[in-house]
Amino acid sequence: MDRGAGIAGILFDKDGTLLDFDASWAPVNRKLALLAADGDTSLADRLLLACGMDPETGHIVPDSLFAAGNTREIADGLVAAGSPMTSEVLVPILDELFADAADLSVPVIELAPLFSRLHGRGLKIGIASSDNEKSIRRIVERFGITEYVDFVAGYDSGHGFKPEAGMVLGFCRATGLAPDAVAVVGDNNHDMHMGHNAGAGLKVAVLSGTGSQATLADACDVCLKDISELEALLA
Repeated sequence: MDRGAGIAGILFDKDGTLLDFDASWAPVNRKLALLAADGDTSLADRLLLACGMDPETGHIVPDSLFAAGNTREIADGLVAAGSPMTSEVLVPILDELFADAADLSVPVIELAPLFSRLHGRGLKIGIASSDNEKSIRRIVERFGITEYVDFVAGYDSGHGFKPEAGMVLGFCRATGLAPDAVAVVGDNNHDMHMGHNAGAGLKVAVLSGTGSQATLADACDVCLKDISELEALLA
């Protein structure tokens, strides 16, 4: 079966898909937990566990808040787990922390050559993340892919939240593509379910983030090691 037939656009998730999740986010998650715990290290460990990260190993639980949640969901989870701060206080602090973290992010592979080749084949390219839009745009600029990216959506961009269909449909409006001409590429089930809810033509899971073959198999059309295998799939 030719998986790439009819695909004219690719909507990428960011963390765990374009960026190495553990290398990029483990230090950030530790910092935000300590901040949300107001310096209480024992509480910070409990907050990490509640949001899906083992404080000892740094392992992120698939489809947990840290793996798939947006800033508001993470803030609400921190408060529910015992943070003395309110969600209203935490959200802008976390958004700024996440934006600053973009400068320390580690890509899964070199992004500019891949995006250049995909663009050169006439494919439309978008990035849709549960992170905030400012963070995504800083990543796009930092890795030199601005000229190749047709669409950016964060949880705060007005397209709704994963796993709703809105980010895919927003990409379609921006590019003139029909949903069945779009491949959604991501590392967790929020991405795959977003693609399904929008009627995307191809749902591509990658194993470079928090998901595994076992957790992703039921929701995706195909599972790749990482985005380095994408070109061969779409050839």
